Amino acid sequence: MEAVRNKLKKELAALEDELHKHLPKEIQKAREFGDLRENAEYKAALERQSFVSARIGQLMQRISEVESIDISSLPLNRAAYGSKVVLYDLDRDTEVEYELVTSEEGDPDKGKISTASPIGQALMGKEEGDEVRVKTPKGWRNFEIAKLKTIHDNPK
Repeated sequence: MEAVRNKLKKELAALEDELHKHLPKEIQKAREFGDLRENAEYKAALERQSFVSARIGQLMQRISEVESIDISSLPLNRAAYGSKVVLYDLDRDTEVEYELVTSEEGDPDKGKISTASPIGQALMGKEEGDEVRVKTPKGWRNFEIAKLKTIHDNPK
């Protein structure tokens, strides 16, 4: 969780630096070119300023959400953030292992799926032995939770 918070704060600091130091200089420089109605540099700088401001708001909200996650309140025997699950694919007769993580940590190629992804959402709150039906971009998939280890079983 600390790595996510640090990643978000690093991006936030870079954007705040851009918003308060670099963009005002670009806007001032663009103003010097004259007529602001037909000044592409000025319009581009203002658009970037608007985008950066919006992204800063999103990051501040996300940092607040991440900081409010109380690990001790996560369930002991149900899938939630930090859980590692082994899923038996009922249609393909194969197993796949996932760790449920935040969207910032998600990396499906490394077995880390976001709790906001279709599979992640379907797994939330489920127990070992439960069957899960998930709509993915490639169609419906059916799984059984073969093994479940919660974040409490895997102290970091």
